[in-house]
Amino acid sequence: MKKLLGCLIAFVAVTLWLGDWALSLDPYEAKRARMVEQDIKARGIKDPKVLQAMGSVPRQYFVDLSQADKAYSDHPLPIGEGQTISQPYVVALMTEALGLKGHERVLEIGTGSAYQAAILAGIAKEVYTIEIRKGLYEMSRERLVRLGYKNVSVRHGDGYFGWPEVAPFDAIIVTASANHIPPPLLAQLKEGGRLILPLGSTVFHQNLTLVTREKGTNRIKELGGVAFVPMTGEAQKK
Repeated sequence: MKKLLGCLIAFVAVTLWLGDWALSLDPYEAKRARMVEQDIKARGIKDPKVLQAMGSVPRQYFVDLSQADKAYSDHPLPIGEGQTISQPYVVALMTEALGLKGHERVLEIGTGSAYQAAILAGIAKEVYTIEIRKGLYEMSRERLVRLGYKNVSVRHGDGYFGWPEVAPFDAIIVTASANHIPPPLLAQLKEGGRLILPLGSTVFHQNLTLVTREKGTNRIKELGGVAFVPMTGEAQKK
């Protein structure tokens, strides 16, 4: 009896140790779950695919190590070269607005830290993302490879012109502000496709704008005020 009791105690101790060890593999899991519940779901995001993606992508790996403890706070964080990673709610809002079902080919303009690309990769079939800054391009490409994202292609270049070689796209997301919608991006959008971008002043605030291609025309809907860093390159000349 004593031997059986001893074995039982040992089993419980090992089980508890394994549980603690498993939790230590992802010390940010609780923060990520709280972010989804309090900052995203509670503010009206309902798409289960978006909620699942936001709850599974380890955001702490997409910011500088010094910012890791702030990764799940609902505000932007610096990522270098004067750029930021968008707050989680805005990432979720823009992603949900695209209405992705899982079979889509998506173009992202402004890779940045690659966090938005990772969220899209968890939902869409193919993600193509363009970054104009060489340093951020190299960092994000290496990061996506290291984290095992196989359905994301990264290009260094001016996103204003899109990616015509692999167009058309079911959805396009622009993560920098512009004072107009780049015509090449509209031309690369499929019939029935959606494009979302911060549209307006590139110095102050913009309106998050959703464009839906319907029967050759563009239906426009404003989703609310935002503040994004401006697009550079060709967009600045217009």
